[in-house]
Amino acid sequence: MLNERIRILIVEDDPDMAELISDLVEAEGWIPLTAPSAEEATVVLARETVHLVLVDHNLPGTSGRTFAQRLRAQTNIGIVMVTAAGSAADRVLGLETAADDYVVKPFEPIELTARIKAVLRRTIPSLKPERETEREHEPAALKLGDWSVDLKKRRAICLSDPTKSLTSAEFALLEILAETPNMPVSRAHILDRLGAESERYIDRNVDVLVLRLRRKIERNPDLPRHIQTRRGKGYMLSTDEGESSP
Repeated sequence: MLNERIRILIVEDDPDMAELISDLVEAEGWIPLTAPSAEEATVVLARETVHLVLVDHNLPGTSGRTFAQRLRAQTNIGIVMVTAAGSAADRVLGLETAADDYVVKPFEPIELTARIKAVLRRTIPSLKPERETEREHEPAALKLGDWSVDLKKRRAICLSDPTKSLTSAEFALLEILAETPNMPVSRAHILDRLGAESERYIDRNVDVLVLRLRRKIERNPDLPRHIQTRRGKGYMLSTDEGESSP
């Protein structure tokens, strides 16, 4: 991976916006690929190696959100939604469905590239700084209910349903909590570690990621045993099977 240039697929029906994003991608040394629709993006993905997909929310034909959901069901590739829909509800819904991050038009070029880099670091281990990849204090594996999680190999397997998978954002959240098991981690720390410097990335989005993760790994998400809330302190990964917290 270190010798391979990053390829980013830009799914955007506005030619001017597609060109603008392509220029930003090229300026970072990445290779831009473009598609004006979800249908054409599917063709590109079938023939090209792609490391991250930027998806416009409002696409002709299949919507960007639907395309992202379908893509997430097939792969853990990084997905960033790029859209003019700016309400908090839209951002939360985009994250809850499939995306690893959400950028609202108009955006600053530095914001978009920072978010792309953050998602790439989460989805491509070789791009992580050395201090993040060499954590000797991290446990190599976790057993969370039906899930077996190997933190070093960055692999999570649901033993009762191998078709289930975690998104890169969900796995990144689990990694952050696993660094200090049985100790609460604040929302601010989680946001910082996820690379979400923009004020648009609100605390509520951490709650959405927690909800997504609970729905997948908890036997009863309403009474979670593993991803617990510590009121006023944040969230905690509990290794005690006998304790639960709403």
